Amino acid sequence: MTEFARRLDGVRIAYDFSPGESPILLVHGFASTAAVTWEGPGWIRALQDAGRGSIRPDLRGHGRSDKPHRPEDYAPRQLAADFVAVLDQLELEEVDVVAYSMGSRVAAALTQLAPERVRRLVLGGAGPLELFATWNLDAVRAFVDRGTLPADPTIATVLGAAIDAGADREALMACVQGVAGATLEVTAGIPTLYVAGGADSIPDGVEALAAERGARYLELPGRTHINALTSRQFKDAVLEFLS
Repeated sequence: MTEFARRLDGVRIAYDFSPGESPILLVHGFASTAAVTWEGPGWIRALQDAGRGSIRPDLRGHGRSDKPHRPEDYAPRQLAADFVAVLDQLELEEVDVVAYSMGSRVAAALTQLAPERVRRLVLGGAGPLELFATWNLDAVRAFVDRGTLPADPTIATVLGAAIDAGADREALMACVQGVAGATLEVTAGIPTLYVAGGADSIPDGVEALAAERGARYLELPGRTHINALTSRQFKDAVLEFLS
């Protein structure tokens, strides 16, 4: 059953909760939803089989959550504060966090905003260079408004499916503007595992970043940004790291 946590600015964040030992906060990526990222690829079943519960919010601007249209509403700190509201409503003081793609940057922001709420952290599908920072915003706007194909094919690839599925175009545009340039800075002292598909160019440089921070790194051979999520190796490594 979907629950909603309400921020002081009135924005409602939808989430699903599956009970179990030490529930894990699962953070999806841009132009997706919790259901698409975590249920279809088998994460919920894998966690349940391991006896772990899960908290699965839809980021603001996505899925069942509210969709403001101002870029400032999508600053990483705002997105992270949404998770604090969810955890407060569930009366959970500390959780493990597993995040993917843009969600990894939001999870990193959570460690800056409320480090005491994060026990261990898994960041998948993200690297030192933030994807939106490489996009031409005029090209994004032209594609969102008129379907004009951009020179950078990743813009159409990332946004096209979401728009075709009925996503709120203005919310997606605001999210791109608000998140552009967000870092992967993690508060010191939080054990972190970085994961990347071997055939995924989006997290380029993350292995070196993990080494620099003394963190663990896992590469999934041959996996792309999309099919990395279906990897059993990914799930097993996460469960081992969080155990």
